[in-house]
Parts: sequence; structure tokens; C-alpha cells
Amino acid sequence: MPFTPIHMGPALLVKPILAGHFSLMVFGWTQIVIDLQPLYVLLTGEGQLHGITHTYLGAIFIAMISAITGKYLSEFAFKVTKPIHHSTVSIIRWRVAFTSAFIGSISHVFLDSIMHYDMAPFYPFSSYNGLLDVISLKSLHLFCLYSGLLGSCLYGLIKWYKIKQRDPIC
Repeated sequence: MPFTPIHMGPALLVKPILAGHFSLMVFGWTQIVIDLQPLYVLLTGEGQLHGITHTYLGAIFIAMISAITGKYLSEFAFKVTKPIHHSTVSIIRWRVAFTSAFIGSISHVFLDSIMHYDMAPFYPFSSYNGLLDVISLKSLHLFCLYSGLLGSCLYGLIKWYKIKQRDPIC
């Protein structure tokens, strides 16, 4: 199913590890962009469900587009929602945008290679998918879920620790 949020689980674990060098918004945008092609196939019935966008070569191209568009879309979202979240973040550095987009597109192809029989992640060099069924679908989903939960907890602990360090009353 295109646009599944399950890919965000590992991203939530990467976020506290890479701290200010990773954007969840650009990563999430990349997940959407990479799944536009399967969405088109589902809507029209034309083409291969997991085609060129679900190859490592396609992922490189998707990452470049997603980094550029995701940087500007995320900055616009920060500006529009600033009265709600009161964040000091307003600019995403280019390095962060590209790192997040590349992690997003490459991990998307990797994770989908484990579960989708129609994928050829190394196309046009090879049509072999050596990752198919390397673990069960249930295990893959649990990995994504638990990595998201662990990442959320780590992120919360880091935020709590930083707040506690600044507030001498705590």
C-alpha cells in the first residue's frame, strides 16, 4: 500500500541518533515521493507496481528531487505552523535535507525489497531480489514499529534531559 507510515518507524530511531543532522519532515516527504509511482499504477492499472522508483538507481534520483522540494516545503510548513509549535527551527540546511532524503529513499527500497515479490532493487544491472522473505512480514512490521517506539522514547529522554539541564529548579 503506498504511503504506508511504517517506514517512519526506523526514521524515528535515526532522529535522536543523528540529532540536528536529520529531518523527519524531509524523510517523510521522500516516502511519499517514492510511492507516487505505485499509486499511479494502482489508480490506472498501467505499469509495474514497484518499478523504477523502487530501485537503488531510482532511489538516488528520488532523493535528489525530495531533498530540494522537501527542504522548501518543510521550511514553509515551519513558517505556517510556528504559532502552534513555537519551534526555533525555521531553516533546514542542505546537508540535512540531502542526508534525510537519501536515508529515506535507500531505506524505503531496502525495506520494500524484503516484502514485495515484484521488486528488482538492482535493476537495470540485475533483476534478482536477494532480500525477498529474508524475514517474515510480521517480523519486518514489528521491527519498524519497535524501532519507532524506541526512537520516540530516546527522543523524549534527550529532550527531557536538555530541559532539566537548563532549569536549575528541577
